[in-house]
Formats: sequence, C-alpha cells, structure tokens
Amino acid sequence: MEEITDVARLQRINKVLMDRVESDINHHGNSFSLFQTALNLEGQVKRRTAELSSTLTRLEKINQELAAAKEEAEEANQSKTRFLAAASHDLMQPLNAALLSLSLLEDQQRTDEGQRLVEQMHRSLTSIEELLRTLLEISKFDAGAVKTRISEVSLDQMIGSLEESFRPFADLKRLKFRVVSRALTVRTDKTMIRRILQNLISNALRYTISGGVLVGVRERAEGIVIDVYDTGCGIAAADIESIFEEFHRGNNPDNTEAGLGLGLSIVRRMVDALGYELTVSSRPGKGTRFRLALPQQASRRVSPPEKCMPELPEGKAPLAGQVVLLIENDPAVARAMTSLMRSWSLKVSTVTGLDETMRLVLDKKVVPDLIIADQHLDNDELGTSAVAAIRAFSKQRIPAIIVSADPCTELEVIVGQMKMEMLPKPVKPAQLRALMSHLLNRSRFDRTS
Repeated sequence: MEEITDVARLQRINKVLMDRVESDINHHGNSFSLFQTALNLEGQVKRRTAELSSTLTRLEKINQELAAAKEEAEEANQSKTRFLAAASHDLMQPLNAALLSLSLLEDQQRTDEGQRLVEQMHRSLTSIEELLRTLLEISKFDAGAVKTRISEVSLDQMIGSLEESFRPFADLKRLKFRVVSRALTVRTDKTMIRRILQNLISNALRYTISGGVLVGVRERAEGIVIDVYDTGCGIAAADIESIFEEFHRGNNPDNTEAGLGLGLSIVRRMVDALGYELTVSSRPGKGTRFRLALPQQASRRVSPPEKCMPELPEGKAPLAGQVVLLIENDPAVARAMTSLMRSWSLKVSTVTGLDETMRLVLDKKVVPDLIIADQHLDNDELGTSAVAAIRAFSKQRIPAIIVSADPCTELEVIVGQMKMEMLPKPVKPAQLRALMSHLLNRSRFDRTS
C-alpha cells in the first residue's frame, strides 16, 4: 500500500470515514426508533379498541335496560289509566247513590232542623265529590291519559257565560266585577280553557274582600292574552311557585270557606297540556294578576257562524207520565234513581244490561220516551251500545242521557256523534231534571214539526 505522508489529507479521509460511521449509526437508530414507535402505537390501538368495545357493550346493555324500563313504564301507565277508569266508576257509584237519596230525603223534610241537617250532609258529600273528582283528574294528567280536543271556541261567548255565572257571587260580596272581551275565535280545548279561566276567576273573587276583579282580553302581535286582575290580599314573591302545588291554600282574608287547594294545580297541568303560558305578578296587600298567553296560531279574527236552531216552545215539558228506561248495573244507584224519578211522577223501568234491556223491549213492546244509561255496565257492556240497540230496534232516535263517572274526551266524541247527552257522576238531581225536561220537550217538538 502506498504510504500516505500528507497529514491534511489523512485528516480529510478520517473525517469522511467518521461521517459515514455516524450516518450509518443514525440510520439504524432512526429505524429502531420507528420500530419502537410502531410497537407503542399498536399497543395504544389495542387498548383503545378494547376500551371502545367495552364501552359499546355497556351502551348496548344500557340501551336494552332503557328499552325494558320504557316498556315497563308504558305498561305501568296503561295499568294506571285502567285503574283510574275503574276507580272513577267504583268511587263515584256509592257517592252518586248517596246524593240521589239525599235529594229525595230533602223533599220529604218538613222542619227547619231537618232541612238544615240535609243541607249540611249535602255540603259534606259535595266536598267529597269535588275532592275525588279533582284527585282523579290530576292523576290522569300525570299519567298522560288526558288528550286535548281542539275545536273553534268563541272567546267572547265563553267569557260572557263565565261572567253570568260569577256575577251573583261578586254581588254577594259587594265587589266590582268587570269583563272586557273581544269578538275572537280561538282554536283550543273548550273544556280546558273554560276550566282554567273559571278557576282563576273563582280564586280572584274568593281572595278579594274589597275593590273588585277585572277580566280582560287583548290581542297582541304574538297572540292573545287573557288577564285576570284582582285587588285582593296579594301573594309574596317567594310563595308564587308554591300556589300551584297540591293542597296549597292561601290565607282567606274574609274567613269564608276555603277551596281544596287543588284549583291552581289543575290549572297548571291544563296550561301545560295546551302548550300555553301562565304568568303571575303580585304585590302583597295590593292585588294579583294572572296572565294566560295563547299563541298567535290559536286565534282567528272571524267568529264562527251561529247555528240556526229552531226555537223550542217555551215552558217545561211535563214529566208526569213519561216512560223512562234506566240502564244501571249498581243496585244502590238504580234504587235511588228510580225513587227520585218516580217522585217526579215518571214511569220508570230499570234494567242492568243489554240482554235484559232487549228482553224488556221485546216482551213489553214498549218504546221509552227517554233512556238514561250508565256507560260502564257489567261484562264490559257499554251504555252507548245499549242505546244504539234500542234505537235500531225501534227505528227511532230516542232521546238518551249517558251517565259516566269517567267522562273522557273519547266518550264525549262518541256521545256527540250519536246525538245523545252526557252527565258526570255524581248526578245532580236538579241538573238531571232540567236536562230530561229539555230533551223531552225537544223530542215532542220534533214529532209535531
């Protein structure tokens, strides 16, 4: 080998060799680092995959549990709805019989003391009725068993009717009672909105001892607002939410009979069901304003056309001698109803179900002037079906009244389609007699016209 004597040249050669060695070391080092990184990433992917798989398994189990819980809740709601319907019927039946018997007893009293005791019993039974009916109504709302029935309602006519109902009470307390309404038609549930306003006005009059109550209707860009103002005792700001709780009763300033403390609880549930907004503003010692806001889409400026109904003859139709068929499966209620109607000089035949009804009609070949039927009979039979069968046999649209402890919206629709009337249990004798007189009067008018 040729001897290298140039020092500078040797240094350059050495540098080149060292660079190559370092380059080679770096190359292998980077490869090893990449290899280690790949191993780490693979481990992380495996761990994340295991975690994701475990999470998906848990989510699937949770979804299955939620589906089972939802199914169980729906079944529980259905059971609750069935229970409420049965409870409405079973609880109201004995109360209905008691009130009917009490009405008959009242007619037989000849002394002031007897009248006083009967009136006291009537007030007690009426309070029980109101409590049961309201509690069942609250339970139905909470169970989701109440459906709204939307129709066109004349706001002016409805509020005018409420004004007529509350005017005597306001006059008795020497309060000013003013209503400022508008000729508007709203699309709403007629029963619910009337109940909402009825409860608000009733509370305003109850808790006002001087001054008065104002009900005002205004149309705004965002919709219709109905205000109920009073000059009563007012509500402290901290107590406003609590007034909507069940059994909450305010301090009645004039010591008159307080309500059950359920009216505003029902109001809140009905407002929520309709999708409206209810706000309260109050100043203790000055008064309170309840504001019900209806959305714009609920209102119409054009009032519905008035129905042209023929005028019925004036005066009440005589009940004496009229034939009434009573379809009632509860013996106590049947006895009380029969005694009451016979005291009005009516001819009453009582049956318990559809088969007995048809046998009576076929055997005696007598068509009743009026039918009164309990909706829920034995063996799952329905009063509406019994009425339909009698009408089909007689080929006459006999006036009929359906009595029910559970007057739901669906039943109201069926009764309306069949051109019948409906009364809730417990039946009020005066209301029953007035409705019977009206139906018999109309039936006689239809036959002679």
